[in-house]
Amino acid sequence: MPIAYPDSRAYRAVAAVVRPILFALSRRRWSGGEHIPQTGGCIAVANHATYLDALTFAHFVYDHGRAPRILAKSSLFKIPVVGAILRATGMIPVYRNSSDASKAIDEAVVAIDEGRCVAIFPEGTLTREPDLWPMAGKTGAARLALATRAPVIPIAQWGAQAILARYGKLLKPFPRKTVTVHAGPPIDLSDLYDRPRDSAVLREATERVMAAITTLLEEIRGASAPAERFDVRKSSGATPKEGS
Repeated sequence: MPIAYPDSRAYRAVAAVVRPILFALSRRRWSGGEHIPQTGGCIAVANHATYLDALTFAHFVYDHGRAPRILAKSSLFKIPVVGAILRATGMIPVYRNSSDASKAIDEAVVAIDEGRCVAIFPEGTLTREPDLWPMAGKTGAARLALATRAPVIPIAQWGAQAILARYGKLLKPFPRKTVTVHAGPPIDLSDLYDRPRDSAVLREATERVMAAITTLLEEIRGASAPAERFDVRKSSGATPKEGS
């Protein structure tokens, strides 16, 4: 399968630099890439255990033919160099807890209508689950999926946290680590399309998304996730320490 060839020269330039670095940092164990549509708008969703997995997520999607536009927190766009790269490659800022919070979904809808692949971490942040299982998701991915009816492709990844720990600042490139990424078939949300987009429907769609990702991650890890999904809103003192 050919890698992506985005219209943006800046995107191609960034990919030309980042892809060799990721090849050097990790061994790839990839599967399920055939589930990523080669044309038309689509939504890729994945678990989030380390800051590095934003790159491994994008790498997988890119090398399977699509140049993803990732929803990323707005504070990253203020970082010198990083912000310039994010803007140049068309990434979408997410303004949390502000009057501009809905702008990210609006921009993502436009991107999908234009036939692009939008990539989202449904948890909205790094998982707080002690063993790095996916936690309860936020409703952004569900809102986007129901608004566009675009195929939602679940992707699970594991191994990047051995290179850069959750909240870690120091890379551990040696020895090279194996990063496993596995995509599954589109998540069926069709029975929810014509229902009112109330909180119950959004919760149902969100849980289907998180369940699909979790099932794929269970296959990768060869273990079962906790029966009850971790929800940071219901937990106190649950935020992990730096580098955990």
